[in-house]
Amino acid sequence: MGDKHNDSSKHYLGLVKNFLAGGVGGVCTVFTGQPLDTIKVRLQTMPKPPPGQLPAYTGTWDCAKKTIMKEGVTGLYKGMAAPIAGVTPMFAVCFFGFGLGQKLQKKHPDDKLTLFQLFNAGALAGVFTTAIMTPGERIKCLLQVQSHSTGPPKYKGPVDVAKKLYREGGIRSIYKGTCATLLRDIPASGMYFMTYEWLQQVLTPEGGSRTNLSVGRTLFAGGMAGVFNWLVAIPPDVLKSRLQTAPEGMYPRGIRDVFAHAMREEGIRAMYKGTVPVMLRAFPANAACFLGFEVTMKAFNYILPEL
Repeated sequence: MGDKHNDSSKHYLGLVKNFLAGGVGGVCTVFTGQPLDTIKVRLQTMPKPPPGQLPAYTGTWDCAKKTIMKEGVTGLYKGMAAPIAGVTPMFAVCFFGFGLGQKLQKKHPDDKLTLFQLFNAGALAGVFTTAIMTPGERIKCLLQVQSHSTGPPKYKGPVDVAKKLYREGGIRSIYKGTCATLLRDIPASGMYFMTYEWLQQVLTPEGGSRTNLSVGRTLFAGGMAGVFNWLVAIPPDVLKSRLQTAPEGMYPRGIRDVFAHAMREEGIRAMYKGTVPVMLRAFPANAACFLGFEVTMKAFNYILPEL
């Protein structure tokens, strides 16, 4: 009876370590990827130009150049306070959800999960993060599309955005885009964790342990997990960004109206706007995330080897 209790305690303490290490990984992700995330959102949400006129940005590098020229390098880091404030608990909950998803599918602690089961565990992590992710994404996107070139900024910062959104539409306004976020994160998170775990297995030498993988292999596995995550996530992310930055009442039926409007005005290419900055960001940001996670887990295991 005592052994069973100890095993259970160790497992739940393992989930706590996942939670804390996931938070560290999330902070690493934001610092590495915020500039390209800002460019992605601006490309996704820029309006269609009138006939005979060029779009606001002709591409990734044009957007970066114009942003730096008009707003300085700090323009690329607009809205970072919101994801930094939300990303630690969000990634913590994400990695906790993945650990819990694994536990729920195991009959015995040493069971090896199939790729499909790993995908399911990752999908559960996507559900877990939505409550934290949605308001953070809404605030971040509104700050990222705000440009000084169109007059004085509407929002002074993340707190100001939250206050004004609440004043305008209550908690529903802050959580605008929840279904769109779920549509993006459930399959994308499943792909994310499944890819990382599969590559960790592939890259582990025969007879070796994945806990001893080199930094380079961990970075590669984490980076590729990010790439495959975004291959799944880009179309719903475009819809989410447009819905969350649209004026109130523009899309009364939510994401369905966003999709119909985008297809009517721009066609299927609209679903892949921002792909270049997404992919440029995906590898380094997620490589940093998983490296931060693995290093933190190793530190916990060294300091508290009995847990």
